[in-house]
Amino acid sequence: MAERGHLPPPTKHLCCRPSYGSGCRPGQRVASTGLSSGALCAGSSSAAAAAAAAAAAAAATAAAAAAALGLLPLGKTQSPDSLLDIAARKVAEKWPFQRVEERFERIPEPVQRRIVYWSFPRSEREICMYSSFNTGAEDTAITSGGATAGTAPGGGADTATAAENRLPFRRGIALLDGGFVDNVLQVGFHLSGTVMEPAVQSEPETVCSVAISFDRCKITSVTCSCGNKDIFYCAHVVALSLYRIRKPDQVKLHLPISETLFQMNRDQLQKFVQYLITAHHTEVLPTAQKLADEILSQNSEINQVHGAPDPTAGASIDDENCWHLDEEQVQEQVKLFLSHGGYQGSGKQLNLLFSKVREMLKMRDSNGARMLMLITEQFMADPHLSHWRQQGNAMTDKYRQLWDELGALWMCIVLNPHCKLEQKASWLKQLKKWNSVDVCPWEDGNHGNELSSLTNALPQGANANQEHVPTACARVDALRSHGYPREALRLAIAIVNTLRRQQQKQLEMFQAQKKELLHKGVTSVTNPEGWVGHPLDPISILFSSLMEACRVDDESFHGFSDFMENVGQCKSLEYQHLPAHKFLEEGESYLTLAVEVALIGLGQQRIMPDGLYAQEKVCRNEEQLISKLQEIELDDTLVKIFRKQAAFLLEAGPYSGLGEVIHRESVPMHTFAKYLFTSLLHHDAELAYKTALRAMRLLVLESTAPSGDMSHPHHIASIVPNRYPHWFTLSHIESQQCELASTMLTAAKGDVRRLETVLESIQKNIHSSSHIFKLAQDAFKIATLVDSLPDTTLLKVSLELGLQVMRMTLSTLNWRRREMVRWLVTCATEIGVYALDSIMQNWFTLFTPTEATSIVATTVMSNSTIVRLHLDCHQQEKLANSARTLALQCTMKDPQNCALSALTLCEKDHIAFETAYQIVLDAATTSMSYSQLFTIARYMEHHSYPMWAYKLATLAITHLNLSYNQDTHPAINDVLWACALSHSLGKNELAAIIPVVVRSVKCATVLSDILCRCTLTTPGMVGLHGRRNSGKIMSLGKAPLRQLLDATIGAYINTTHSRLTHISPRHYSEFIEFLSKARETFLMAHDGHIQFTQFIDNLKQIYKGKKKLMMLVRERFG
Repeated sequence: MAERGHLPPPTKHLCCRPSYGSGCRPGQRVASTGLSSGALCAGSSSAAAAAAAAAAAAAATAAAAAAALGLLPLGKTQSPDSLLDIAARKVAEKWPFQRVEERFERIPEPVQRRIVYWSFPRSEREICMYSSFNTGAEDTAITSGGATAGTAPGGGADTATAAENRLPFRRGIALLDGGFVDNVLQVGFHLSGTVMEPAVQSEPETVCSVAISFDRCKITSVTCSCGNKDIFYCAHVVALSLYRIRKPDQVKLHLPISETLFQMNRDQLQKFVQYLITAHHTEVLPTAQKLADEILSQNSEINQVHGAPDPTAGASIDDENCWHLDEEQVQEQVKLFLSHGGYQGSGKQLNLLFSKVREMLKMRDSNGARMLMLITEQFMADPHLSHWRQQGNAMTDKYRQLWDELGALWMCIVLNPHCKLEQKASWLKQLKKWNSVDVCPWEDGNHGNELSSLTNALPQGANANQEHVPTACARVDALRSHGYPREALRLAIAIVNTLRRQQQKQLEMFQAQKKELLHKGVTSVTNPEGWVGHPLDPISILFSSLMEACRVDDESFHGFSDFMENVGQCKSLEYQHLPAHKFLEEGESYLTLAVEVALIGLGQQRIMPDGLYAQEKVCRNEEQLISKLQEIELDDTLVKIFRKQAAFLLEAGPYSGLGEVIHRESVPMHTFAKYLFTSLLHHDAELAYKTALRAMRLLVLESTAPSGDMSHPHHIASIVPNRYPHWFTLSHIESQQCELASTMLTAAKGDVRRLETVLESIQKNIHSSSHIFKLAQDAFKIATLVDSLPDTTLLKVSLELGLQVMRMTLSTLNWRRREMVRWLVTCATEIGVYALDSIMQNWFTLFTPTEATSIVATTVMSNSTIVRLHLDCHQQEKLANSARTLALQCTMKDPQNCALSALTLCEKDHIAFETAYQIVLDAATTSMSYSQLFTIARYMEHHSYPMWAYKLATLAITHLNLSYNQDTHPAINDVLWACALSHSLGKNELAAIIPVVVRSVKCATVLSDILCRCTLTTPGMVGLHGRRNSGKIMSLGKAPLRQLLDATIGAYINTTHSRLTHISPRHYSEFIEFLSKARETFLMAHDGHIQFTQFIDNLKQIYKGKKKLMMLVRERFG
């Protein structure tokens, strides 16, 4: 504590404070033996006595009221405190001790003792708040034994208990209950003691020394030898504090040390000092010697100040009275969390800090604003901001959520109803300073400048009828946050009533202009900003405030007797309709108001904001609000609210998102309408379907849309009416549209009229083929449930949707197309023969030729389909005719890809089969490749059509071009097969194909292989229809083999020269083997030996420079 002495006090006063003048403590102290424990000093203490008497009367009244309310056992009374204790308790709460000393001339020692006694905090709630994050409900209830009520969210009771047991507050209770607190001593306003930390597996037993200073029932500083570095008090501080609260009579209490020193004479003082130095000479001896030297020096600074400081003497008038908060640790922790960018659990930790700020505000603790200031400074200093600004990148989603909460908390701070104007002016100055920093992030979306909202929020006195709705709702949040639940509730009700009156007025305005607006097709929005997804989240604030009142308890509305009578019944249910209250109109309850305002906000027509985060926030807040509504069980009263709001939203025109005319870029109502539909379905099906069908539209995807009405300045219209806006959440929106449609399909099962209406809406409003396909699949699943008969109407709806998907994706690339086609055939099969016949007859509008032949017709003609449908012969033939017709049509349109499938489908009908063959033959010369023709030719031979196969093979070879070095070409086997087929058919066929082969094949090894095969057997040995032909082996000296032989020899010669042009030594041996194969072919001619010798001689002459190679040639061939 700072020194408190300037003017000379009486010589016996050893404690001094700053500004402690000569008027302080005049006269002598009264000895403790002079008055009884309940006596007050004489003189000017009469005012204190009067205050004490009034306090005693108030205490007696409170005790009587408590007994009347049943808070005390029936028939028992509580003994009132003594006047001394009542007065001392009030003084200890409100006055710094210096003011007490200045106010009264004499303060008897018993009075001092009681003031000191009552100055320590009496509630464990604050100790808990400063020693742990709030892991339970918003208000952590402290039981009489000190335990906190509630469990951690998001897990089971065991997980919650384990998490709470690790908190410093819980650990402090465990240390206290275990008897590990000892040596507790209170000297004035200073508490000290030791806390033993029991040994664990890895660490030995340790003893921590704890010291606590306090003032006016608040802990102002803490120290502990454990070295804990954290925002919150350690478990040892908690244990010592709770010891003092729970066992005050076991704590040895002394007056401030200056009072004890005052009673000592010189010898006693010297002995005291010497013993103190001896006991702690290693720690205090240097300091003691320094102080002694300064005191003995006449001109030292210490002698210029009268008196001496006393750390146990309590606070001075100028000392700020607030709970101890380690500012440095707050800054370090926030800086550490921000360095992780909101990931690795740091986002959760920051949100816990925000919750701690709210908890402090609710306790009306000045550290709430102080802590938020420290957090904001670290946010503004975060290097991520400048990095993102330099890189031109946007904030991460997690980071923006943290900034949103930061802004919401500042709204609570500036809207504190009991804040002084100078404090607000200071905050406004600070906010403007932060706002002027370049890295300060802007709100993502068209919500305007949030600083102006904060600035406008600073003046007091605006009413809910005129004020900006989000700002008015922020006032509700501020009242709740600062511990004014009743006032918050009254304001929330006023805002809801204003919104309802505004609804009615808007409806009347629209009805007056309805014909004109509908005739013009004008779309306009009267809401310049949306309430759902707004940075201040106004609807959620109103909803939460009203829902809290549905489960009111004595903690939430402490001190208001008109709520106390409902406490017992409210705790039995999660939410209830409380009896009519003076704030409410007849027949209303907080629950009905909460539900109604949520429906009003969700149904508001609002423009989709700009920016990815703002759009995602609209979706997220809508889903969060609906999730809260789904927790409420609907009764008749709430159903009436739903019906009322649904009817209004349908009739409210441009003021409603479900009105007949809306802006093209209005936020879609799919998610909200799905909730309304499911809620109303069993109570008013007609209204439920009407609402859901109206919400199915998605105007932003329409090719044209009417522009906004620019004649009224308060209307918001798109600057470029027909532009395609940048909706980042469009895929999510379309998914929600699909979910709404699926919900209606499911509910409409068995109702033909409803199903037709829903189908029409889907076909009109859904523009995504993948979502329509999902709906088709959903309808199929619902229609074919295992435990019920198939729903024919729903199956037809499924088929219609499938057909629409086929038409939408026919000319576009879609990776799921094959799956879609197969599914459609399955769906048509489930319906019956006529559906299969229909899709085959209309194939050209639904499928590509390949899909139609390879998937559709093939599946229809499969045995599994015949068995599944139990088809008779007539039905089988009808489907077969349709399939063959489809096959021929597809083959004419795309012979390359459909020919083989068409031939397969037409196998059992000779005329159709021959027709398909002729189509292939016609297309073979122009549009088909050799590989396709070879495949079909092999198919023909396999099905005993060798001549047709021969023709197709010959045409295939004409499309082929095998060069000299393509001895591994994939078509070689097909060429060899074609030649073998020709050889088997007879001499004429062989003679016809050899010239074609010679023209197309230049590879010597392939030609040599063909030549050898042709000389092994007689042509036509196995002819047509299995007849064996007799004849001689064909001569190589006559046509057609002579031509093939000459071509083969020529190919070897050309290939040899080509290979020698770029041959390397490592290929010499391979080349010699090649020449050996060439010699075998040469020798098949009658003068082949001479030709080969001349060929070798020419090589020697031409390539004589390749000496090593030519030497190898001479060694092998002479």
